[in-house]
Amino acid sequence: MSYKTILTVLTNENQHKQLDSAIAMTRREDAHLDVFCLGVDHTQSGYYYAGASAYVFQETIDKAIAAADALEQRVREKLHAEDVRWSVDSAVAQIGGLSTLVGMRARYSDLVVLARPYGEGASPDAEAITEAALFEGSSPVLIVPEMLSEPFGKKILIAWNQSSEALAAVRRALPLLKAAESVEITVIDPSPHGPERSDPGGALCQLLTRHGVNAEIAVLARTLPQVSDIMIRRVTEIGADMVVMGAYGHSRFRQAILGGATRNMLEKAQVPVLMAR
Repeated sequence: MSYKTILTVLTNENQHKQLDSAIAMTRREDAHLDVFCLGVDHTQSGYYYAGASAYVFQETIDKAIAAADALEQRVREKLHAEDVRWSVDSAVAQIGGLSTLVGMRARYSDLVVLARPYGEGASPDAEAITEAALFEGSSPVLIVPEMLSEPFGKKILIAWNQSSEALAAVRRALPLLKAAESVEITVIDPSPHGPERSDPGGALCQLLTRHGVNAEIAVLARTLPQVSDIMIRRVTEIGADMVVMGAYGHSRFRQAILGGATRNMLEKAQVPVLMAR
């Protein structure tokens, strides 16, 4: 098992670090890189006076088409100089249509490489694209905070909470876990009444070991209010250069209003995070 089709979705010309990271991942996996250039129309036509909507809509669509075409041309120029297999395509969508468009592309990809969807410098469309890849595309997503360093994934931390989302992420991350020098299954404040009871992480460790993964378990007390803060601190303590975790165990609406492990990790983590659900 390996990643043979890698997708990245670009919406503006300032995402060169994301593209460089996708190229680096493609080269590492000897894969094929699909670059999807999107022109996004953010117009809310219902807010214009009667009769103006059609004119405004046409103008903004024309601008989105021009932006997508220009972005595609720049990406092609860059990729012609790279030593990877690639293809580039472009399209235009309104913000409400992003999910279906990105989801269809992600569905037939082994891995989607994207930049951080939250925090300073994030693209205004990044959150919608990330969620589309995860929910509509059912694809694992590798979130890269800055540049994807080479090599990476030598020491991987698995955020394990016994959930189906976390297990899905581990299964999707197997190619990276098998290539890692060491993997830590990090469990925070496990419930004694949970399905794993007195052996949290034990069954997962056995599963990974049979795949040849050098895995160990760390059970930590909950010493901070946010579980994500404990995870981020643990990443620093053990020198991990990647995190594997399940995505959106709670609803996206709840996370947007109250926060949650997924959102907080993606805002604060300084290492790549592979998510799935």
